[in-house]
Amino acid sequence: MTVTAKATIIKDGCLMVRGNVVLTRVPQNVVVSPSSFIGATSAATPSSRHVFTLGVLPDGYRFLCLLRFKIWWMIPRVGKSASEVPMETQMLLLEAREDSPLDADAASDNILYILLLPVLDGQFRATLQGTPTNDLQFCVESGDGGVQTSEAFEAVFINSGDNPFELIKDSIKILEKHKGTFSHIENKKIPRHLDWFGWCTWDAFYKQVNPQGIKEGLHSFLEGGCSPRFLVIDDGWQETINEFCKDGEPLIEGTQFAIRLVDIKENCKFNSLGSDNSCDDLHEFIDEIKEKYGLKYVYMWHALAGYWGGVLPSSDIMKKYNPKLAYPIQSPGNIGNLRDIAMDSLEKYGVGIIDPQKIFDFYNDLHSYLASSGVDGVKVDVQSLMETLGSGYGGRVLLTRQYQQALEQSVAWNFKDNNLICCMSHNSDSLYSSLKSAVARASEDFMPGERTFQTLHIASVAFNSLLLGEIVVPDWDMFQSKHETAEFHATARALGGCAVYVSDKPGVHDFKILKRLVLPDGSVLRARHAGRPTRDCLFEDPVMDGKSLLKIWNLNKLSGVIGVFNCQGAGSWPMKEDMHSKPASPLSISGHVCPLDIEFLERVAGENWNGDCAVYAFNSGVLTKLPKKGNLEVSLATLKCEIYTICPIRVLGQDLLFAPIGLLDMYNSGGAVESLECIMDLSKYVIKIKGKVCGRFGAYSSTKPKCCMVDTKEEEFTYNSEDGLLTIKLPGECTFGDIEFVLL
Repeated sequence: MTVTAKATIIKDGCLMVRGNVVLTRVPQNVVVSPSSFIGATSAATPSSRHVFTLGVLPDGYRFLCLLRFKIWWMIPRVGKSASEVPMETQMLLLEAREDSPLDADAASDNILYILLLPVLDGQFRATLQGTPTNDLQFCVESGDGGVQTSEAFEAVFINSGDNPFELIKDSIKILEKHKGTFSHIENKKIPRHLDWFGWCTWDAFYKQVNPQGIKEGLHSFLEGGCSPRFLVIDDGWQETINEFCKDGEPLIEGTQFAIRLVDIKENCKFNSLGSDNSCDDLHEFIDEIKEKYGLKYVYMWHALAGYWGGVLPSSDIMKKYNPKLAYPIQSPGNIGNLRDIAMDSLEKYGVGIIDPQKIFDFYNDLHSYLASSGVDGVKVDVQSLMETLGSGYGGRVLLTRQYQQALEQSVAWNFKDNNLICCMSHNSDSLYSSLKSAVARASEDFMPGERTFQTLHIASVAFNSLLLGEIVVPDWDMFQSKHETAEFHATARALGGCAVYVSDKPGVHDFKILKRLVLPDGSVLRARHAGRPTRDCLFEDPVMDGKSLLKIWNLNKLSGVIGVFNCQGAGSWPMKEDMHSKPASPLSISGHVCPLDIEFLERVAGENWNGDCAVYAFNSGVLTKLPKKGNLEVSLATLKCEIYTICPIRVLGQDLLFAPIGLLDMYNSGGAVESLECIMDLSKYVIKIKGKVCGRFGAYSSTKPKCCMVDTKEEEFTYNSEDGLLTIKLPGECTFGDIEFVLL
């Protein structure tokens, strides 16, 4: 089916979408193309940067925007006026209700969503921003004084629809086809590491990572009965140099970001020159830990430029890539919200940038060496740096695309299954140049020592996934299982549709939490899509408004899942800290959960759905039968959460109702259920469920079964006639198996 955008026109100085006024006082230099792009022309001298006014946003709209608050990362913001739209906005979603500029005869529940996506227009990259006078503007810039224009005709894509999630998806698919510079996530190969529990070395060791420490960590996981199958060896394994700090002298602040890469091979910690003599080289080490600890995938970290400060131009190993020292030039957008210490340091000390014509050779040499050492993939960090180095290289868009495509080509040549994690890559230059990259970090780092960042992290990954989840599988980052907010983070990862991995220090684990995420074979019950806020949360502030709970929804094969989080009273959004006259204090918040909070639930409900749902609350263990428009009240203290499996009830006979919930001791219970089949045999019904067979399996049944079979063997079960909860203890080792219930 061909997806097209809804018509947008300019009439009588107003930007109109489906007959509704979106902007007034639209300047005459603003144009709309038949393919639904908004652009503008300038009578001024051609320039590498322009800011064009689009018009005034009328009263009556609520908006959600995703903005880059610093060069690497996006966060959400909600508001009602264009004056509240910050610089570097990369997505703007408007909600128009009956009392907004819509037809007055519309039904009270009639809502129109309007999406504006600033994109890449040739060698220029666009963003949105507001003014104090409520004008909405777009900015286009090339990042190279030699790349100039006086017009931008395809800078901002506009579309509208009745479902915000379908609207974003359809719009990204239209852009994919029209631009041809990136791919929708449905057209990418998904790395297999996402379905296995992982461990990242960063918060466990930081740059002091070493073979012995990694072994100790893997051993402590093994002893606890929860072994990772996926390992990321983060920053600290490479051969680097700080030219600005002499041996024995104290570190000069800022130079830690200007450290440069000297060699593509591992440093002495990972070879026979290391002090602990724990391995001869990287190959031997990886072979050993894979064999001893059952690892399936080992990824290594590196920066897009090689290292934070690039590569060392004088290095004999690096000379073949024609590197030279370049000094980043930050755009007004980079410094207009929050400055970043790393970028400010690199402006001073420079970056050893590899010749774009040689960048594939560098990646191929690095990745082929790693692959020959048993490495399965790479996590590539510091990606937005390229946008500041475009001067003299044709601009930020061209340089980013050259690096991105070379990276993707090298990964495809050297590793199986598209094994690449992109990180610090929230600039639209990278997003809309992503042809193959299928996984990218969704927010700023999990920071175990920053208590006020924890709620922001959960809210950011959920809201950012609205856009990111149509281009990549958002990576919600690792967390630590033995941390005061561990359950908060673990619950989010369980329904995020993302990788589940931790950064625990060796011996510092909470296996009770981990075993609610990870099955005995090391696999995880990953939901089908990117977790996103429910529709009624899209235009509310779940961190600072003092009243809103954050609800995140997802789908499994036969059920939906909703996590409810109280993110209030524990932190403030960047650039909004001064809005609190006193520090945020914990709050108890109440709200409601409804089966219809889950979008597209009918797609997994089957033909025999009667509209009712079995709703299982994980923490309370309570099973409730609800009509699809019914709701449950939920009250949560700050940094507390609850997760609900919502399973459509199937009508299998006149008085026979059934819904498979899944593994009751796992946060995402319904992720264990693959399929359900009902066979009528004379006077009985045989319900066949295929799924992961280990632990406590639960289902809703209106009738007590006559018997239960697991892989053809009869097993005991319990049945509660008051709520219909049917429970059976599965003896398996987490293989896929068959469960049969016979009902009369």
